Amino acid sequence: METKQPDTTANRTNPADNKPKRARGFAAMDPETQRRIASEGGKASHQSGRGHRFTPEEARAAGRKGGQATRRPPQANGAGA
Repeated sequence: METKQPDTTANRTNPADNKPKRARGFAAMDPETQRRIASEGGKASHQSGRGHRFTPEEARAAGRKGGQATRRPPQANGAGA
């Protein structure tokens, strides 16, 4: 006779449940609230001295690097850029 084990999957998503997933965290907030909170984090970062401001040269280099990455053909082994 087989003994039934306690259900330890209570917090896992069960594909048999047809309940839609609810957004959590930032995804559950309206865009304006997300923007306000993100702005506060950026301001705090700069006030603490850990923020970074791009110089025009750094910004150009970053844009050039991103443009090159998007034009690169996909690699055969599936490893992305």
